[in-house]
Amino acid sequence: MPFANVEERTVAYRLLGAEVNPLVVLAHPLGMTQAVWDDLLPQLLPRYRVLTWDLPGHGASQAWPADGGAITPALLVSEALALVKLAGVERFHFVGTSIGGVIGQQLIAAHGERLLTATLTNTGAVIGSAELWNTRAGRVRVEGLAAMAGEIVPRWFAPARLEADPALKDGWCVQMGRGDAESYARLCEMLGRDTFTGRLQGKRVSIRLLGGREDAATPPTTLEALAAECDGAPLEILEGVGHVPSVEAPERFAALLLATLAVELGDVGERGVDYSTGLETRKQVLGEEHVARSTENATSLDAPFQQMITRLAWGELWSNNDLTRRERSMITTGILAALGREELVLHLKTAKRIGLSETELRQVLMHVAIYAGVPAANHAFSLAKQLGWGEGS
Repeated sequence: MPFANVEERTVAYRLLGAEVNPLVVLAHPLGMTQAVWDDLLPQLLPRYRVLTWDLPGHGASQAWPADGGAITPALLVSEALALVKLAGVERFHFVGTSIGGVIGQQLIAAHGERLLTATLTNTGAVIGSAELWNTRAGRVRVEGLAAMAGEIVPRWFAPARLEADPALKDGWCVQMGRGDAESYARLCEMLGRDTFTGRLQGKRVSIRLLGGREDAATPPTTLEALAAECDGAPLEILEGVGHVPSVEAPERFAALLLATLAVELGDVGERGVDYSTGLETRKQVLGEEHVARSTENATSLDAPFQQMITRLAWGELWSNNDLTRRERSMITTGILAALGREELVLHLKTAKRIGLSETELRQVLMHVAIYAGVPAANHAFSLAKQLGWGEGS
């Protein structure tokens, strides 16, 4: 697991997946760790790059400094954006549960231009009351997290799930007990102090809300109030689910999340795809430097052509989620190799960025040899070797 030093504190994080894929940032609930997202990774990673991290004093992240003062949503967002910087992107999707959803609300309020979408689950503009959170903070400081875990953890999950899987409660009690009590207490105080009433309207961010029918911590009424704060953002309540859908119902959650994250292309036949959508995808796949060079080198002769391929090739094709970018890279490389087009060099470089393996590229070019001719495949193999594919014997 990698670590980053953010404001003189060590933060544990994971950055997974191909760099050409859109980035999804996942923020976990209070008292838990980034492991809550593990069951979603197989569904997300074929199409997205994923960033997760442990909150202060949670998991493998260092505790909040004793002299660090109060923890605020703005400080947590600053930490998240420092990690996003490591991924080298400007805009990203955000998904947050519970206190992770509070981080998402701060992003919407203060950094909406950075967000492609925001999915907030099991959270609220106001969660509980200041008295509740201050009382819990005081108890944690006196009793410790291990002693309180048996009281808190059962509130995270639907009763039927706990009855069917008693080890789920036991395991998360162990994990919660390992956390830093003072960091947890200051996060509790933040939840009681910092609310988002009146701060989320008119932000022009695509927001999706999810809740659990059996969530005792943030019941559906809390999510309904948040939806009203977010200009009527769509809300879905999952039946039989408590506070942590990524753990309780990962397949349902993943399906809803993939639908939310997919680029909304609309009626392509009627309206086509807008230029900005294609440009975003083109930058992600080919790299911002390449796209900048192509734009700078364009003249009055070919500027309309550059705009056309951005809308059609990168908007309508590469932005479509029916195939992964890995699959599209294999198809495109095979076609260009078969036709002997000069753009093959660019797409051999792109295949490396996407994360195609040497064996995958070899099979693509072997198919070219059989179905399009040995000379075409031989030429493609030669170019690939010049670009660093393959190891010497």
